[in-house]
Amino acid sequence: MPVLTQIRPEQYHGDAGLTALLEHHREKDLLRFTTAGSVDDGKSTLIGRLLHDSKAVYEDQLAAVRGSRFNRSGGPIDFALLTDGLRAEREQGITIDVAYRYFETPRRKFIIADTPGHEQYTRNMATGASTADLAVILVDATRGVLSQTRRHGYIASLLGIPNAVAAINKMDLLDYREDVFLKLQDEFLELARQLAIPNVICIPISALAGDNVVNRTDSMPWYEGPALLEYLESVPARPSVTDDALRFPVQYVLRPDAAFRGFAGQVAGGTVRPGSPVLALPSRRQSRVRSIVTYDGDQTEAFAPMSVTLTLEDEIDLSRGDMLVSPEEPPRVSRNFEAMVVWFAAETMVLGRNYLIKHNVRSSRAKATHIRFRVNMHTLEEEPARELKMNDVASVEFESAAPLFFDPYAINRSTGSFILIDPISNATVGAAMIQTDLSPVAEELAASAIDVAEWQSPVTPDGRADRHGHSPALILVQDRPVLAAYLERALFAQGFEALHVPAAEVAAAHLPSILKFTRSAGLVLILSSESSQHPEIPQEALAAGKDFDFVFDLARHDLPQDNAEAVAAVLSLLAPLRRGNP
Repeated sequence: MPVLTQIRPEQYHGDAGLTALLEHHREKDLLRFTTAGSVDDGKSTLIGRLLHDSKAVYEDQLAAVRGSRFNRSGGPIDFALLTDGLRAEREQGITIDVAYRYFETPRRKFIIADTPGHEQYTRNMATGASTADLAVILVDATRGVLSQTRRHGYIASLLGIPNAVAAINKMDLLDYREDVFLKLQDEFLELARQLAIPNVICIPISALAGDNVVNRTDSMPWYEGPALLEYLESVPARPSVTDDALRFPVQYVLRPDAAFRGFAGQVAGGTVRPGSPVLALPSRRQSRVRSIVTYDGDQTEAFAPMSVTLTLEDEIDLSRGDMLVSPEEPPRVSRNFEAMVVWFAAETMVLGRNYLIKHNVRSSRAKATHIRFRVNMHTLEEEPARELKMNDVASVEFESAAPLFFDPYAINRSTGSFILIDPISNATVGAAMIQTDLSPVAEELAASAIDVAEWQSPVTPDGRADRHGHSPALILVQDRPVLAAYLERALFAQGFEALHVPAAEVAAAHLPSILKFTRSAGLVLILSSESSQHPEIPQEALAAGKDFDFVFDLARHDLPQDNAEAVAAVLSLLAPLRRGNP
């Protein structure tokens, strides 16, 4: 039977009826949900069918899809084309980027994130699911639960999505057999139990035929549960964070004239009202809210996720990246924390390397100090690791250059998450969900170090290498001073303790001592020379350089003439310097 509730015209007539209709529309709650699952499980087809059967597709869109030369469905309409809009997606028949679609029924408003299933685009799936209240995880009934299904389920659980629907798709290809559904239902429920997803339902569907998508089907009389849309209209959305502690990251300081000074931002948690006490971080100065200013005038309260401007009763020095919080329930303020990381980049994550952290509007340098474990997506077991490759999920300990103001991700998604950015390419290389503050552990370790009087033992070369994250090395650069300068900057950006010394600027008699001291300090020394100024590096210095663990004479390598390309080639040569690399 149809699920969609019909609106009777007599309910809304005249000006009062129009007002009531608009009020009814405004009061509908919003459910954000995402699709997930392995490639070719039918995610885009399901969303296209859902939009089509719920009358959420305009006639011109439908006509364009009917007339498209790309049709892999075998029927008059390829429903996947309603969401796969990129040319490459239509040509290859796959989803590459995240597609967001809005639609509504008489009972609820929805925003769908159609995410790709290919392992290569797992990062896009994590992006699309980051704001979802529910995940529709598709399982191809002909193939069962695959490793990518498990990976997407694990990421959904990491992101704290409280509701999951296992849509067992393509039941029409298996003659709508109940035993197939029950077997896959048991397998998925076991996976959900392992992932601790609280609310799970399994629905047998055929996205292509429309069975159990919007309307219940007669093809599976043995199934007595709801159709997919029926469940989406009734499932409770994620509870709001209006009752949580106040979190207000400052995005911008507004000072249009001498009479007004306000702090603009988006409420990340809790509720704020005029007169509410606030604590400013990192200064820890206290004040009270004088007013809440918006485009529509002053408000009596603001709550997540409203964007407002706050004015305070006292003059407090606040700038972008600072945070106003509840004095009674402040967040954690720490430079050491543990987070679950989804690694996006093709380049591996290496311990000790510097990355940029973007946490709300606050940015800081940080480095991974320890990988606690990596999750095996086939077994969901924890296994040891020293580096992360693309699409790996792992528990990682971080140390940031500046303290972050955060809550555990399970408490507040906004203040408990951050992204990792490569400082050289500016590419987003990972997403992380903060689990634990490690500062008490760091303080405890520092106290225990004093207790056992470790300061009485000398600092060893291995100890310095562990601290720096790399072994000492000597790099000889001949006749390429610009390359030497670029290389120092690139190594510095990647967390190396590097120093460039032009041989022409140092007396020959002093070079052996400089090499000895830089090696003892565990540095990477770039020693450059130019034939026109200094014919060659003295033999005494080269002899001292042999004591380095690694010596790289770039003249013996066929490097590109372009300095930027040469830097990239040299960085690959220096990979063995990283502590822990074979």
